[in-house]
Amino acid sequence: MSIDNTNHTDGSDGTPSPHERLHPAHWKKAAGYANGMLATGRLLFLGGQIGWNAQQEFETDDFVGQVEQALRNIADLLAEAGAGPEHLVRLTWYVTDKQEYLASLKAVGAAYRRTLGRHFPAMAMVQVVALIEDRARVEIEATAVLP
Repeated sequence: MSIDNTNHTDGSDGTPSPHERLHPAHWKKAAGYANGMLATGRLLFLGGQIGWNAQQEFETDDFVGQVEQALRNIADLLAEAGAGPEHLVRLTWYVTDKQEYLASLKAVGAAYRRTLGRHFPAMAMVQVVALIEDRARVEIEATAVLP
């Protein structure tokens, strides 16, 4: 097993991650996510965040716009706990249209980096039939570990 704490695990402000990214030496490199994260500290569990603002209003029906807003919501909750993106250890994404996500990868990646920097925790992506809020196109759950 190799442990990797290089620049791809920085927070949005360049803060190095206090966690260790796990990657078996014989595995192909993961692009844009970690296969595993090793962390010690206080656990922070964030409920699923969708693409609406702080007043629970959608400003856009655009997939990438909703992704960026959901990520901003996660960043706001992390800040409320005294944490930053570098403390994230897991993101679970729920999308209503896999093809829309795949067609938007470049723009989604740019929105991610603008919001959370180059910190790529363990991630999973699940396509669902629908989300509870009819206008929601994406919901993202997050887990962080604070020192």
